[in-house]
Amino acid sequence: MGELPVDINIQEPRWDQSTFLGRARHFFTVTDPRNLLLSGAQLEASRNIVQNYRAGVVTPGITEDQLWRAKYVYDSAFHPDTGEKVVLIGRMSAQVPMNMTITGCMLTFYRKTPTVVFWQWVNQSFNAIVNYSNRSGDAPITMGQLGTAYVSATTGAVATALGLKSLTKHLPPLVGRFVPFAAVAAANCINIPLMRQRELQVGIPVTDEAGQRLGYSVTAAKQGIFQVVISRICMAIPAMAIPPLIMDTLEKKDFLKRRPWLGAPLQVGLVGFCLVFATPLCCALFPQKSSIHVSKLEPELRAQIHEQNPSVEVVYYNKGL
Repeated sequence: MGELPVDINIQEPRWDQSTFLGRARHFFTVTDPRNLLLSGAQLEASRNIVQNYRAGVVTPGITEDQLWRAKYVYDSAFHPDTGEKVVLIGRMSAQVPMNMTITGCMLTFYRKTPTVVFWQWVNQSFNAIVNYSNRSGDAPITMGQLGTAYVSATTGAVATALGLKSLTKHLPPLVGRFVPFAAVAAANCINIPLMRQRELQVGIPVTDEAGQRLGYSVTAAKQGIFQVVISRICMAIPAMAIPPLIMDTLEKKDFLKRRPWLGAPLQVGLVGFCLVFATPLCCALFPQKSSIHVSKLEPELRAQIHEQNPSVEVVYYNKGL
C-alpha cells in the first residue's frame, strides 16, 4: 500500500455539507461523547497529524480513514479559528452528557422556586461556556465584556423562568412542566447574542471560497448568530417537550407512585435519548461554513471586496455552534 496522497481536502468536513444528510453525518461525529474520553496525548497526536498533513507532510503508514479520524478528533477539541484547545465542558462532544443531566434536573425540579433558580443558573452558566467556546472568529473579548455578558444572560434567563412559573400557578400541572423549555428558548435569545457580542461589534472574518480572508462583517455575524439561536431552540424541543408528556403519564401509574425515586433518573435518561439525535440533527440545520452574498454585506466591505476581488459574489464564514 502506497503513501497517502497529500491532496485530500481536510479543511472541509468529510461529507457533502450542501446536503442535510451530509451535515448530519458530520455532526454525529463532532458531537460523539466518546471524544471526551480521549487523553491530552491523543488530542496532541491528532493535532500533529492534521497540521503536518496540511503542511504537506504525511504521517508514515497512516490510512485515509485514520486521517479523517484524526481530523475529527482535532476538530472536537480545538477552536476552528483560534486553534486554542476548548475547555472540556465547552466542547460539542460534551453537549449530550451535560445537557442530559442539566435538562433532566430542570424538568424534574420545576415546582419550587429555589430549584428553578438554581438549575436555570447552572444551565445558563453552561450555555455561556459553550457559546463562548464555540464562537465565530478570532477577535479577542475582554474579561469585563465576558463578565457583563454572563451576568446579563444568566439574570435574564432566571427572570424569564420565574416569570413564566408565576403565570402557570393556576394552570394544569402539565403546563408547568413546559416552563423550563419556554425559559430555555427565551434565554437562548438572550445568552447567545450577549456571549458573542464582540462579533456584533467588530464583525467576523469572511473569506472567499478558497479560504482567503476578505475582511470582517457584522452582517455575517448577525446571520450566523440568528442561525445558532434557531438551532439551539430546535435542539431543546425534543428533549424538553417529549419527556414531560411521558413523565406526566408515568407518574400517574402505580409503578412510579411506589418508586418515586426513579423519577429523576428516568427523566434524565429520556432527555439523553432525545439529545443523542436532536443535538447533531439540529446542528445540521445550517452549514457551519455558511455563505452570504456580497450584495448583502456592509457598503464599506462590499466596496472593498469589489475593488480587490471583483469576481467574488459570495463570501463564507464560520457561523459558530
